[in-house]
Amino acid sequence: MKAAVNRNFNGLKLGMVVVLSSGALLAACSKSESPAATENPSSAQSSPTTAKRGQITASIYDRGNIPAEEGTPIKNRWTDWLNQNGPTDVKFVSVPRAESEKKLNLLFASGGAPDLIFEFSAPFKNQAYAQKQLMPLDEPIAKYSKEYKALLEKYPALKKLGMKDDGKLYGLGYVAPLDTNHVLYVRADWLKKLNLEVPETTEDMYKVIKAFADNDPDGNGKKDTFGINLSFVGGQIVHAMFGYSEFGINNGNYVHQWDRAAAAYTFKKQLYDNGLVDKDFLTDSNGEKAQQDFVNGKLGIFGANGGANALGYKVFESFKKNNPSGEIIAIPLPKSSFGQFSPAINPPIFITTVVNAAAKDPEAIMKYVDFLVKESTGNTLKYGLEGTHYKKGANGCPAPNQPISTKEVSWTADYRMLYSTVQEGDCARYISQLDTSKPIDKEFAEIVKSSDDAYLKVERPIYYDIDQNSLPSLPQDLQLIYTNGLKAAADIWSKATVGGASYPIEKALADAKSAWEKAGGLQVDDFYKKWFTDNKASIVLTKDWYTK
Repeated sequence: MKAAVNRNFNGLKLGMVVVLSSGALLAACSKSESPAATENPSSAQSSPTTAKRGQITASIYDRGNIPAEEGTPIKNRWTDWLNQNGPTDVKFVSVPRAESEKKLNLLFASGGAPDLIFEFSAPFKNQAYAQKQLMPLDEPIAKYSKEYKALLEKYPALKKLGMKDDGKLYGLGYVAPLDTNHVLYVRADWLKKLNLEVPETTEDMYKVIKAFADNDPDGNGKKDTFGINLSFVGGQIVHAMFGYSEFGINNGNYVHQWDRAAAAYTFKKQLYDNGLVDKDFLTDSNGEKAQQDFVNGKLGIFGANGGANALGYKVFESFKKNNPSGEIIAIPLPKSSFGQFSPAINPPIFITTVVNAAAKDPEAIMKYVDFLVKESTGNTLKYGLEGTHYKKGANGCPAPNQPISTKEVSWTADYRMLYSTVQEGDCARYISQLDTSKPIDKEFAEIVKSSDDAYLKVERPIYYDIDQNSLPSLPQDLQLIYTNGLKAAADIWSKATVGGASYPIEKALADAKSAWEKAGGLQVDDFYKKWFTDNKASIVLTKDWYTK
C-alpha cells in the first residue's frame, strides 16, 4: 500500500483521543491485491467459491443516472458481475435516492425490506434501530467474516461509529480520505461579462444571483436565466451558508437552531419573491431540472452533487458540449452572519450499511460484505476492467482507456458503499484519473483543486457539528415525534418561502416552533441536550476530521 495513505490522513484524527483504541489509526497497509476478475462482466462465470451459495436481497439507489443501454439499477453489467464473481446470489431492490427513507420505511412496513440495506441517512438508521428492525452484527462478523473483521481491527473508529447504545454493532461502513461532496459551481464567464467579483458574503451572493437572473448574462436579449437552484443540493448549500442543520452546538449545549433556520429561509424567500430562481423548485426533488438548466446555459450558480468527482465530471462535460466558451469555477461558500462554512463533504469514516433483523442468512450476507470490502472488488467497480476500461498510468494509478465519463463505469459509486478507498493511497483522489493533456480534463482538474482548497479546511468547517453516525438512537416514541415534528416544520418553511408577503418568515418561525412543540418536540430537545451533556468526552465532532 502506498505511503501516501498516511499523508492523506494527516490531520484527520477523527476524535482519535476518544474514538480510537491504542495504536495509530493507520497501521502499515498490506500489499495491494491484484485486480478482480478481468473477464467481460457480461459473460457467464462460475462461482469463485465451491461453498454453497446463499441468496440475499440488497437495496441499491436509483439516481436516474444509468444510461438506458446499460440497463437499470437492479440489472446491468455490474449487477451481473457481482453475481457472477461474488460468493452470494443477490437480488437488488431499487430505492429512489431522493425518497430513499420513505421507500425503505414502506418496505419495512410491508415486510419486504431487503436483507442488506445501503443508506446514507443516519436518522433513518437510528429509527430502524429504535424500532428493532436491525440485526446486531457482532456474532455474524465473528463467525463468518474475514475481510470486514480485519477492517474493524485496523480502524477501531469504524467499529465505534457502528455501535449503538446497547453496546452492539449494527452499522457497516468504509474508511476513506477526507474528500469533497457538494460543490458550488459558478459561471465565471458570466461574472466577467457583468463585471462582478466572486461573492465573499451572503450579501454579495444575493447581488450576483440577482445580476445573473436580471442582466441577460447569456446575451440573448431575454430574461430567461436563473441565478441559483434551490432544489436538492442547491437548497442544501444555502442552508450550509448559514451553518444551518436542525441541531447544533451553541454555548456548550446541543440545541435546535431556529435562528439559523430563519436566516436561511429568509434568504431563500428573498430570492423567490424577486423572481431570481425557478418558481417550481419544490417539485424538482432530485435536482434534475436544475441540472438541465445549468447544462443548457440557463443557470448561473449550481449546487453540484459530487461536483469534484465522476458525477461532477459528467455534468461539466455536458455543460462544455453545450457551452464551449463557458467557464465554471468552484468557490468557497460565502460568509454569513453565523460564520463561514463548507457544504457536505465525505467523512473519512462513514456508516453506510445495516442488516434487516428479519434476514434469514447472515452467513451469505457477511460473505457478500467481505467481497465488497476487498480492494480488488472496489477497484473493479470503480475503474472497470483492466485492459478494457483502464491501464496503469505513469503515477501507478488506474488511467481510463475510454473517456473518464464512460457510460460503463461512471455510475457505479452506489455499488461500492462498503469499499474503503484508503486502501488506494493517492490513487483514491479523483484527480489522479484525469488526463491533464486533454483540455477538458485539465479544466476540470482546476475545479477539483479549488474544491479541495475551498471545502477541506478547518477554517471553513462543514456546516454541522457532530458526526451524524455519532448521534444517539432516539427511543421509538421520540423518534415518531422527531419525524412528525420536523416534517411539520419543514412544510411551514416551504409554504413561507413561496407564500409571498402574506406569509412572512417571522410568522413562519413562530408557526414552526409551535408545530414542533405541539408534536412533542421539546422532549426531543431535552433528550439531545442531556445526551450531549452526559457524553461530551466520547462524541465524534466534525471538527475532529480536520485536526492535525
